[in-house]
Amino acid sequence: MTSAAIREIIGRGIPLPGDDIDTDRIIPGRFLRSVTFEGLEAHVFEDDRQQNPDHPFNQEKYRGASVLIVGRNFGCGSSREHAPQALMRWGIRGIVGESFAEIFFANCTAIGLPCVTVAPEDARWLREIIAAHPELEVRLDLETMTVRAGDRTIPAQMPEGARRQLLDGTWNSTFVLLEAGDAIERTAARLPYLVGF
Repeated sequence: MTSAAIREIIGRGIPLPGDDIDTDRIIPGRFLRSVTFEGLEAHVFEDDRQQNPDHPFNQEKYRGASVLIVGRNFGCGSSREHAPQALMRWGIRGIVGESFAEIFFANCTAIGLPCVTVAPEDARWLREIIAAHPELEVRLDLETMTVRAGDRTIPAQMPEGARRQLLDGTWNSTFVLLEAGDAIERTAARLPYLVGF
């Protein structure tokens, strides 16, 4: 048993300007008290959206977009799993950016939300072309490690371990543990400090 393999994300893009966008901006701390992640999508960028009516997540032309285009150091700040969960529940299926905070990247990989990096000039071009043509299809291909938009193909990068997990469908650690259940039981039976528990 494995989780679903993720090879390609195809959808319209949503450009998000700015660098160093932290997890508190993605999902403000007051929404972290929920027991589950349900409903978090309604509060993605809540404060930014209230302060800026033209925020991309407020614009109807980006409704239904699934590929988020970001700048440098996206997801920095506190480690909160709520940030990638909120983005995914809003409809984001892949993120393309200049760079990502390490813990945010790991939290995204753990829920099957691929984050790939591209050169700063390519990220800038993607944001500009999507802003001008919000209907444009964006294709994030994890097998060829490319991002395609219009007639342009952009090289992308991601750590090979995370890429393999997504391609193999082993990104969900719960499924990996369940798959190894028999081996875990056999090992536990041999450990003297677990016998009888």
